[in-house]
Amino acid sequence: MARMHTRRRGSSGSDKPATDETPEWSDVDAEDIESRVVELAEQGHDPSVIGLKLRDEGVKGVPVPDVKLATGKKVTEILEEHDADADLPEDLRNLMSQAIRLREHMEENGQDHQNKRALQNTESKIRRLADYYRGDEIDEEFTYTYENAVEYLEE
Repeated sequence: MARMHTRRRGSSGSDKPATDETPEWSDVDAEDIESRVVELAEQGHDPSVIGLKLRDEGVKGVPVPDVKLATGKKVTEILEEHDADADLPEDLRNLMSQAIRLREHMEENGQDHQNKRALQNTESKIRRLADYYRGDEIDEEFTYTYENAVEYLEE
């Protein structure tokens, strides 16, 4: 897939193995996995970090290669069931924090035209993503401004 704000093509990434069942060496109970997911979320980790921690550290010393195969649910679905999900989706929150960092950089370095363009592109991505999530994941009246982003990320 092509990049959004450049003329270059995107880079292809690796694919997950095509399998329908968990490996026999990873025999962790689904309830243990769900409790570990909720525990990591309460510690303040994002869903992507939770997946990495389960892959690397595992549950009770046994790694979990794929949460969805082991439990039948995605990490975000588990978090929604246990009311441990964040108020903003992870990708939108990451873009907002990037825009805040760029805006603070631009206040100190007004002559940095390259990062001024990067800030415009990032805020464009935020608005596009907010349109996608509006009504389902975020409020219907949500509009992106720098002040709103700072307020959301301070919570």
